Amino acid sequence: MPSTERMSPFEMRASLSLASIYGLRMLGMFLILPVFAVYAERLPGGQNHTLIGFALGAYGLTQALLQLPFGMVSDHLGRKRVIYFGLALFALGSFVAAAAHDINWVIIGRVIQGAGAINAAVTALIADLTREEHRTKAMAMVGGTIGLTFAASLVLGPVLYHLIDIPGIFAMTGVLAVFAVLVIRFIVPEPKQSRFHSDAEAMPAKLLGALRNRELLRLNFGIFALHAVQMAMFVVMPFALRATSGLDANHHWQVYLPVLAVSVVFMVPLIIYGEKKAKLRTVFIASVALMLVAELAFIPAITHFWGIVGVMTLYFIAFNVLEASLPSIISKIAPTGAKGTAMGVYNTFQSLGLAAGGALGGFLSYRFGSASVFECGAVLIGIWLLLASRMRQLPAVKNLMYHLPEMNVEDARRLERNLAAVTGVTEVIVAQEEGAAYVKVDSRHFDETALRKLLPTV
Repeated sequence: MPSTERMSPFEMRASLSLASIYGLRMLGMFLILPVFAVYAERLPGGQNHTLIGFALGAYGLTQALLQLPFGMVSDHLGRKRVIYFGLALFALGSFVAAAAHDINWVIIGRVIQGAGAINAAVTALIADLTREEHRTKAMAMVGGTIGLTFAASLVLGPVLYHLIDIPGIFAMTGVLAVFAVLVIRFIVPEPKQSRFHSDAEAMPAKLLGALRNRELLRLNFGIFALHAVQMAMFVVMPFALRATSGLDANHHWQVYLPVLAVSVVFMVPLIIYGEKKAKLRTVFIASVALMLVAELAFIPAITHFWGIVGVMTLYFIAFNVLEASLPSIISKIAPTGAKGTAMGVYNTFQSLGLAAGGALGGFLSYRFGSASVFECGAVLIGIWLLLASRMRQLPAVKNLMYHLPEMNVEDARRLERNLAAVTGVTEVIVAQEEGAAYVKVDSRHFDETALRKLLPTV
């Protein structure tokens, strides 16, 4: 049951080491973003910016197709086996891209990289290695690692481009994937028991329900649009910065670093205000509107350096708020017992956005110029704003998990009915096969003392 007890050393070791696996893999994906377009233009076939965009986003396509199946397969073949296989694919794709002499082989390498879709399997392993009351903390470590990795990549990418060029970056990410295998083998603990966790894994039987849920679909379209716009922007931004500032690509970190720093200064209080004051819906819709303003402002500003800097700051304020708040909103809206399924679908739409954004950004910039990329982005974000404005008021709820002893189906259903009658409980599912009760509560009225009295002793 919920406890103020700290994570055990075992749980901390598992959470930090698996968060580092996420970070290493994401580093390989993100490092090339700010500089790849400039490099790819020098390759045979790279004069066609459509291929540059496809190379940037290609990993998202195979990741979208395979991440949910990999997670489900890990239930049967074992978490670590699936993660080893995925990391091997990622390393292979990295080395293929490093050795590429034309844009087509880079695309092949990126497709293989994306096929190493281990995110769902890693999430399931985290769930195996942590107690229910500490799982949210472990997932927060992963989320924080991904955010820091993205920010660091925008700064480190140009520096590494100067030092080792793009093939060197690809080779380095391949080596990092090999080190990640060693981390999984020697540092990540072996789970005492692997089982399905509905709060962390996708359940095939609930996929259709998640895809039919209108509130979740709004958010899924949102994450698709957010990452499509982001990937499309990075097809044209390196060229725009070079043309308007005279800075070589290896110095573009001098732009990204202050822009990201300013955006974080604004993002943090907005997120805190939204969560603490129950104004997350207001902050969320305002951030989508700010993103739309930024996309429209990029159209005239893309040919002026200081215009780019100013609009990019607005863009990243909106992006950081939306990226941080979307998972929280998903957890509030997703039906109890289907949170893992909802997050799995959400992550798939995110990857599809990366793939579509890269291809669309490359095609539009090649055929119609840089401004058309942001015109299309404005249309996508405009549709999202319309959908977001129709969101229901977000409930002031939180999700709790309670560990349960073994019980039969009849006792589980009886406990479920009793817990549902507790003041403040809005949804409850007792999953006796998982040994857990998943409870969604209205935090303003929840009688936790009454609920705890009903729970059997573990």
